[in-house]
Amino acid sequence: MTAQSTMMLPDLLSILPLRDTVLFPQAVLPLAVARVPSVRLVDDALGGSRLIGVVTQLDPAVEEPEPDDLHAVGTAALIHKVLKQPDGTLRLVVQGIARFRIAEIVQREPFLRARVEEVVEAEPAAGDLEVEALTRSAANLFQKIISLSPMLPDELAGVALNIADPGRLTDVIGASLPTLGSATKQDLLETADVRRRLETLIAALTKETEVLELGSKIQSQVQSEMSKTQREYYLREQMKAIQKELGEGDERSQEIGELRQKIEAAGMSEEARKEALRELDRLAKMPPAAAEYTVARTYLDWLIALPWQKETADQLDIARARGILDEDHWGLEKVKDRILEYLAVKKIRPGGKDPILCFVGPPGVGKTSLGKSIARALGRKFVRISLGGIRDEAEIRGHRRTYIGALPGQIVQGLRRAESKNPVFMLDEVDKLGMDFRGDPASALLEVLDPEQNSTFRDHYVDVSFDLSKALFITTANILDPVPPALRDRMEVLELPGYTEEEKVAIARRHLIPKQTAEHGLGAGEQIEFIDDALRLLIRNYTREAGLRNLEREIATLCRKVARRRAEGRADTVTISPEVVTEFLGAPKYLLEELEERTRVPGVAVGLAWTAAGGDILFVEASRMKGGKTLSLTGQLGDVMKESAQTALSWVRSHAPDLGIPSNFWESSDIHLHVPAGAIPKDGPSAGVTMVTALVSLLRGRSVRPDLAMTGEITLTGRVLPVGGIKEKVLAAKRAGVKTVILPKRNEKNLLEDIPPAVRESMTFHLVESIPEAIALAFTELPDRSEPGVPSQLAEVLTRPTAF
Repeated sequence: MTAQSTMMLPDLLSILPLRDTVLFPQAVLPLAVARVPSVRLVDDALGGSRLIGVVTQLDPAVEEPEPDDLHAVGTAALIHKVLKQPDGTLRLVVQGIARFRIAEIVQREPFLRARVEEVVEAEPAAGDLEVEALTRSAANLFQKIISLSPMLPDELAGVALNIADPGRLTDVIGASLPTLGSATKQDLLETADVRRRLETLIAALTKETEVLELGSKIQSQVQSEMSKTQREYYLREQMKAIQKELGEGDERSQEIGELRQKIEAAGMSEEARKEALRELDRLAKMPPAAAEYTVARTYLDWLIALPWQKETADQLDIARARGILDEDHWGLEKVKDRILEYLAVKKIRPGGKDPILCFVGPPGVGKTSLGKSIARALGRKFVRISLGGIRDEAEIRGHRRTYIGALPGQIVQGLRRAESKNPVFMLDEVDKLGMDFRGDPASALLEVLDPEQNSTFRDHYVDVSFDLSKALFITTANILDPVPPALRDRMEVLELPGYTEEEKVAIARRHLIPKQTAEHGLGAGEQIEFIDDALRLLIRNYTREAGLRNLEREIATLCRKVARRRAEGRADTVTISPEVVTEFLGAPKYLLEELEERTRVPGVAVGLAWTAAGGDILFVEASRMKGGKTLSLTGQLGDVMKESAQTALSWVRSHAPDLGIPSNFWESSDIHLHVPAGAIPKDGPSAGVTMVTALVSLLRGRSVRPDLAMTGEITLTGRVLPVGGIKEKVLAAKRAGVKTVILPKRNEKNLLEDIPPAVRESMTFHLVESIPEAIALAFTELPDRSEPGVPSQLAEVLTRPTAF
């Protein structure tokens, strides 16, 4: 053993390869371990003596080093501390023990393991004057390097002076200088002869000293140039003073004077005015060529351009506002009433705070265009900010001026574009906000959308308070689920459900057809004329949506067909009838016969679902096969929907004799429930009553009425509980050609308040409280009272279903 060893070196060591790092004996070194074999090696060592072999790779770029990729000499190391990171990597603190040479590789998997031999140092004889001279020379050069390098602490010089052992001194110096390079350090590690090691070290230290001295000389020259620049700055300032005394101005002084006048005339708050004048004083003292000059000038331009006192006068004529809202949008009575109520309160109490409104509804129902109409009705400027895909908090609050290319956030930019402090801000797609390492934009909006806080909104770039309380903020979303609860709590939610067929026809007449005929160079009623039956055909068979975008696209397609005919020389007026629609657009995309076709066989029932696009019908298909007590569920069903299926099956099994179903059907059957389309995820409890009906239809061999759809949550006791989205579901049923709808009894209020009278009159609605009521209404051939196996409860409800 050498004098450096502190413990016995075993014959076998696990080998940890290092990239571009050399560990010397007695040195303490932090290591990062990420490779899987290396992590397993450390875990194995922690269970034993904590002693490993550390060897540097020949090429640091090699990801999976083999024995031939490693140096022959390394350092035995003791693991002192291990810290596991969340990503599975390890942070180690190891201390070198002794040099060793790899004699033989005895293991390759899962990590390298080798038989090693300790490298015994060839120490010089006691009193060797040449070695003593080399040692002093190395220590002096090391002290000189420390004095020239600002990165090395002065305490290292004292450490070197206190080491008498020349071999130990070379190891300490080699470990302390990161600029030596791994090749030189490995050479020092492999050299067993202390004299030769000192000579190698002195050559490397001499080169390092020359490099540092040259760098110091260059730094002195740069400092001299900076002094020259400062002298020129002082001379320019003196020249400005002389020009001022002589009454001679310059362009720079005029620019500063103009900026000062604009600051005084901008009507800033006291805080903003002080900050602007302070920045102007800094600007006046900077040379135009300075990097900070442009930054300061841009900041002042932003402060001056903000509408600190500019605002538009509100148009508080309620009759005029009602006319504008009705002119731009058909229906949407609840939203219009809320806006008129806001105007009425504003007229009575002008100093009141503006509400924060959130329009929620499927695509294409007019949320964004409604914001424009509100701005027009109020006589205010309109600013739209799209939040979809924004992931950076600085997009809302701005970047700090320390960053290159910093700008204010979208709120301040919108104020500058509007040139008014009370515009209508439309924050579009608030449910599409993202979040990543740059911050959470939704959290940044909490201050903007809080009437108690936004009077002192502080943008990171402007860095002074700005009053946003006079602005009217309106947000839009397709669904509220992704919106954080804290943000949702700050907004008044107004739902915009889908349009009925009659509303779509009216909107097409008033808005879509005039818009598309004008865009295609056709005169409405002159070159092209639409009849109502053609519009209804478009709505029923070519579009199936809550909004109007696809309807507008189909009308645009018809206009293009007519425009082409005119371009080819046929100038006669084209009347768009159902036959012409089929000729121009091809076969219908949606057929109402699908309901009857798909419900002919037993085991199929039609349910109603709420979607982000407004609502849709869904088919629940049940199939039975020989087997034993297995329920299969397919169609990308969520956990809640799977539990509804289990509840439906349990209720059917427990009431099988009352339903005329053999009580032992489950003993020899497998049941499969499928909800198309399989590529679309589905969840929620509202399909429970539909699943029960499909199972009863399958097991009794009876088809469900083809014009019937239903929705409702079920319980094991047979109750039908209320669900949400009634208007969207009913409108979807209407679009699909459903004539009869079964709803939970407790949704009667939604049916009466939310469903338009025209829709209620054109369809039949049954309100049920229990599963037997729903089953009694579901089948074409209603069972007779006296039929065996039919429970008395089913017989009773046949005479008392609640209908509208």
